Parts: sequence; structure tokens; C-alpha cells
Amino acid sequence: MKRVNINAYQVGLIFKNGVYQRMLQEGNYWLWNESVMVFDLTKAFIAPIELNILLQDVALANALHVVEVTDNEIVLQYENGLLKSVLIAGRYAYWKGLINYNFIKADIGKIEIDEALDRAILTNKLVSAYVRNYTVENYEKALLFVDGQFKQIIDAGVYYWWKNNIAVTIGKVDMRQQQIEINGQEILTKDKAALRINAFAQYKVVDIEKALLQNKDYDKQLYVIFQLALREYVATIGFDELLEKKDNIAVVVLERIKSNAIVLGVEVVGFGIRDIVLPGDIRDIMNQVLVAEKKAQANIIMRREETASTRSLLNTAKLMEENAMLWKLKEMEYVEKIADKISNISVNGNGDLIGQLKQIFVPQTRE
Repeated sequence: MKRVNINAYQVGLIFKNGVYQRMLQEGNYWLWNESVMVFDLTKAFIAPIELNILLQDVALANALHVVEVTDNEIVLQYENGLLKSVLIAGRYAYWKGLINYNFIKADIGKIEIDEALDRAILTNKLVSAYVRNYTVENYEKALLFVDGQFKQIIDAGVYYWWKNNIAVTIGKVDMRQQQIEINGQEILTKDKAALRINAFAQYKVVDIEKALLQNKDYDKQLYVIFQLALREYVATIGFDELLEKKDNIAVVVLERIKSNAIVLGVEVVGFGIRDIVLPGDIRDIMNQVLVAEKKAQANIIMRREETASTRSLLNTAKLMEENAMLWKLKEMEYVEKIADKISNISVNGNGDLIGQLKQIFVPQTRE
């Protein structure tokens, strides 16, 4: 016989010859040819023998929370409102009374999370290993595929699904306006002039199903459509016409590719020619033509000025011929200009010439 003490927050299980007999609550007991196993009520119950045998005792069964988790399930175990662990396939038991236990069972054999679990729980480190998430940005749309089959279009947001052997993928598309560069296009004009054209195109996706489900690499296809439309149009016009109607190229190309763009699920917003690069020999010829044109224009201007100057001189001479005083004033004007630019004058001639110059340059005093 021996004395056994079961303390507060403890439970004792009595065994005789290895066979379970009964459960003891808090208190002091005398045992005869029996053994006792003491368990802490604040911890999970780990059955020393087959749990089903112990649960045949109604008192013990009523004292335990028994949780059964199948292969395609997990159970979120809460203690006093706080998530403590995630239970995988198996059988678990917890003591009732002292701690407030709560259990949420989740079926992870499917992808949809139907259980009332908020984002904080799904991103918790204990749960995140069983969850996959995808983010669709505000400027994006996406297609959801489950086991390779299209399910639905999903808008911007953060999405959570259970992680299992079901394949889940999403195809995202940027719905903003985008631009593609169409550079280095070597093209022959109608008159066989070789050019290199650099262009750009602006577009945006308007039908994500057409863009991703009905077409592969829609953006590459759009590039080829623009490339071919540009080549086809340039090949129908001559070099001079091309230079004259450079701005018209964009209008024609846009009109030609509209129907093809709709099939790709995109809307073409704009198209433009960045520059037209001429081969070296054509560029030299163009420069020579430009220089010749500028020289011709300069000659015309010079001739106009010479004609105007001649007419002015003729008009002046005619007036001076008709008016002797005007002639004299013109002589005095030229002499005055000469006097302003020289300090000494040497004159060869008779006394009359000196006297005339003296009369012109030296003021006469009155007596």
C-alpha cells in the first residue's frame, strides 16, 4: 500500500498490472498493488496506451477534448484565443477546464479557403506553410488556371489558396498603356531606294482572354503586324513622296492594323516615325542638292540687291543732272567725308585748286 498525492491542476490515471482502472482528481489516495501516472492539465494529453481503451472510461472521456485530423485536413489549435499550433493528420487530446481550447478544422484537399480565417492567420508562420498566395497589382488583371484549366478572370488584389497537389497558376497582364520600339527596319521604296526607318507604337490590352488564351506572345505578334504594315506601305510609294508625306505614314499604318490588333485583344493608341535614316550615297546627293538650292537662292538675292542699288544710282544721277545745286551739295558731302578721315592733304596743281580747297575748308571772316 502506498499513499499518492494528486496536486491542483493534475490528474492521475491508475493502472493495475498494466491495465487501466480509473482516473483520480486532486486529492490524497491510498493505493494497493496499483500504479499511478500523473498528468499536467495545462499540457496536451499523451496517451500512455491506446486512446480508445482509455476513452471507454466515461469520466476520462468527458475530461478530454479529442481532435481527429484526416490526411487532407489541418486543425488550427487555439489556447485562450491565441493560435498555438497547427495539427496535421493524427489524433490529439487536450484536458478540459483549465485552458479554453478552440479548434478550427480546414479542408486542404481543395484550393478554396472557405473557413473563416483572416489574412493575419493565413500569413502567420504556423499556417503560411500550408497556404499559397498571389498578388495582382492595381494596374493588372489575371487569369486563374486550376490543373491547367481556365477558371476565371481575377482583378487587382491579394489571393490565398490552400497549398496541395492541385496545380494553381495565374497569367497576369499589365493593363496600362505600353510602347514597343520598331527600330532598324531596312525597307525598299517603290523606286528601289534603301532606307532604314525607326518607329514606335503605343497600345493597351483591352481583352485579357483574347490576349492570353487565344494568342501566344500577343506583344510579339503585334510587333510583326506593325513591321509588315510599315513595309507594305513604304514599298508602294517613291522616295520623294515618302519624304513629303512622312506624317501620313502613321495614319495609313494605324488604319491597316486595327482589325488585326482587335484579334489580339489589344487597342492601338498611337504610331509614329521616329526618324528615317538615308544610306550614305543618297545622303551625300541630298546634301549636294541642298547646297545647290541655297547657292541659287543666294544668287537671286544678290541680283535683287544689285538691281535695287543700280536703280537707286540711276535715280540719283538723274536728279543731280537736273539740279546743279544738288550736284554741288553731293560734292561737298564727299569732301567732308574725306576731311573727317585724313589730317593732311597734299595737292598738286596750280594756285586756283588750293584756293578752292581753302574756300571749302577754311571759314571766311567778315570785315
